[in-house]
Amino acid sequence: MTKYDYLVVGAGLFGAMFAHEAALRGKRVKVIEKRDHLAGNIYTKEEHGIQVHQFGAHIFHTSNKEVWEYVQQFAEFNRYTNSPVANYNGKMYNLPFNMNTFSEMWGVRTPKEALAKINEQRQEMAGKEPQNLEEQAISLIGRDIYEKLIKGYTEKQWGRKATELPAFIIRRLPVRLTYDNNYFNDDYQGIPKGGYTQIVEKMLDHDLIDVETGVDFFDQKDEYLANFPKVVFTGMIDQFFNYQLGELEYRSLHFETETLNEGNYQGNAVVNYTDAETPYTRVIEHKHFEFGKGDEDYTVITREYPADWQRGDEPYYPVNNDQNNTLYQQYRDLAANEAKNVIFGGRLGQYKYYNMDQVLAAALAAVKEEFE
Repeated sequence: MTKYDYLVVGAGLFGAMFAHEAALRGKRVKVIEKRDHLAGNIYTKEEHGIQVHQFGAHIFHTSNKEVWEYVQQFAEFNRYTNSPVANYNGKMYNLPFNMNTFSEMWGVRTPKEALAKINEQRQEMAGKEPQNLEEQAISLIGRDIYEKLIKGYTEKQWGRKATELPAFIIRRLPVRLTYDNNYFNDDYQGIPKGGYTQIVEKMLDHDLIDVETGVDFFDQKDEYLANFPKVVFTGMIDQFFNYQLGELEYRSLHFETETLNEGNYQGNAVVNYTDAETPYTRVIEHKHFEFGKGDEDYTVITREYPADWQRGDEPYYPVNNDQNNTLYQQYRDLAANEAKNVIFGGRLGQYKYYNMDQVLAAALAAVKEEFE
């Protein structure tokens, strides 16, 4: 172990990028990953010529030119544009909320008519300060959109009633008075041709990097900390400290993936199910991320079910309310005092709801701080 300069715990984007940049600077790096594959939650696997996103839909989008140019080293990206569709009790609506949505919802045809309808419905909250997510949503978009396209989906996603969720979760909603179904406003957007796994594989393909999968850091935690000069840890920061200050909250996910003997199941990569009765939040049809590439007689779909997190479950994203953020800061203070040779990174190590570009930006920042 002493021959290494760094131990990187977790072979997701943050860990892989840090290892890559350290190796470019002549540092020897050991990477361990508890799963049996690289790439963390962006792991993709080919089936019937289709790149299947094993842990939910991942669309790369960013307005950070430095990050966009950086990731281009490791994959060629297509021009995929995220245009999800919402299914509410069998009726289909375009997302984000735009003129197509408003036309289907209310029969309006012009931006002026749509805005008048939105403003009419927002009056329900006139003069009131929103106290929860439901009131915040109605104050932004009105009750019709809230009831059909926000309420059920959000309650399934967070496992709580909208009236019990804080208003800040939706400080703003994307409302477009154009017939444009592009969900993101970012300058750059796409899916890597051939999937995401190759990005991490290429990052870790260096003579100074050794990688082991199927290795749990916590099986030899004390030994690792004693024998490696520096550790980059991308797991849960509260678990690192054995939850001694209390548990942070996470949400988990459950995926059901199915191969179908048909070429096109739903006609779109992502369909959100926004009613309360459907137990899953969305259905992903993976071949549409690469414009139908793959076996024309087969398709692969994944149903995504949100779930409460308990120890032993896979944590997918943090619950960044005031209480959890305060507890996280206490863990950060603890880390500064008791884990000076550990760099915490990624969604779990930094307890932030990062998109992929934000993970890379955070890793770049950590690299600059460490080496420059």
